[in-house]
Amino acid sequence: MTQTPHIVSLGCRLNTYEAERMARLAREATPEGELVVINTCAVTGEAVRQSRQAIRKARRQHPDARILVSGCAVQTDPDGFADMPEISALIGNGEKLAPEAYAAPGEVADVFDREHLPKGPAPMATVEARAHLEVQNGCDHRCTFCIIPFGRGKARSKRPEDCAAEALELAQAGAREIVLTGVDLTSYGPDLGEGMTLADPIEALLEALPEEIGIRLSSIDGAEIDDRLFRLVTEEARIAPHLHLSLQAGDNMILKRMKRRHSREDAIALCQRLKAARPEIAFGADLIAGFPTETEEMFKYSLRLVEECGLAFVHVFPFSPRVGTPAAKMPQLPRDEVKARAARLRDCADLALRDHLGRHLGETRSVLVEMNRHGQAIGKLNDFTDIALDIPLPKGAREVVRISGHDGRRLTGEMITDELEAACG
Repeated sequence: MTQTPHIVSLGCRLNTYEAERMARLAREATPEGELVVINTCAVTGEAVRQSRQAIRKARRQHPDARILVSGCAVQTDPDGFADMPEISALIGNGEKLAPEAYAAPGEVADVFDREHLPKGPAPMATVEARAHLEVQNGCDHRCTFCIIPFGRGKARSKRPEDCAAEALELAQAGAREIVLTGVDLTSYGPDLGEGMTLADPIEALLEALPEEIGIRLSSIDGAEIDDRLFRLVTEEARIAPHLHLSLQAGDNMILKRMKRRHSREDAIALCQRLKAARPEIAFGADLIAGFPTETEEMFKYSLRLVEECGLAFVHVFPFSPRVGTPAAKMPQLPRDEVKARAARLRDCADLALRDHLGRHLGETRSVLVEMNRHGQAIGKLNDFTDIALDIPLPKGAREVVRISGHDGRRLTGEMITDELEAACG
């Protein structure tokens, strides 16, 4: 009897997109027996540790399963993962969506040999209400702290018509919102020529998808937002009013040492422009605490950036030196100080989230219903805000809620199913 594969995806949204398709390809290649697919992450040392932990846990829970492992941690340290006895086979990032890789897995190949980004394999028979769509992969930039380009290779883009075809497959499989994802999403296009930018696949999706299917952008680099993309994000109602920005730090000297392409002034100005053009937009951001050479005064600029950019959802990363990156050779801060600054930044982020939640009180908003890993219905507003749902609802439904409170992490409210026409967002 064919069993549904167990999927473990760590790290980014791109990993989620890939893991779902890896499971389908692996099951088609080996129809019988228990199967576990694990897509690892290497963004920090902690992510690598968690990846190894997930592999060991999978073997304990599924002693007779075939365990296939891929992802950035495998790509950047294939020998280290090959030594793990729990793993049945490794598959490189460059091969993970190629059907032939599952019939006869081989060595992890050099991901920089990959030149093109073809249309991806079909998704599983059913997908989540918010489904991820890879439109870009790889990165040509070399931020001094980042190991990911060595796990993903050079920047590659998927042609707009292929993006639209995949998006239609996702909608037909049950998706009500398509999340465009990539390693460096806003670098989309140059490898395709013809002056293409991220606006092209977005416009292709807007034309191809039914009106009721929304579009969301995952993490983007504000330095690469051009006029076309700005207009789409601020003027097209079907694009979710939410952007997750790759900010990383609030001090200009630290940003230079990170080899980022924006200043704190650029980040603040961009958020102000976006907010002025679309007042309901909400911002998330990645911020690193304790980067090498960061002084207390420099760190305070990151704390201030949370308010100055109006951030609602902040992902805080304590700096983690990655072997092979320039930042790993810079003068390091004591680990206790790095952890303490990360904790202070998280406290600041928690206050910002509470303020964001408080601004929703009394509103009537449309909510997309999803399922968590426990099979419970949960909801998200268009601006990415979580809301607790106190009654069972079908995945993919859109319901109207009057917001009455929050617990500091998510909103609470009352369903108003007879007022769908009055939805305001």
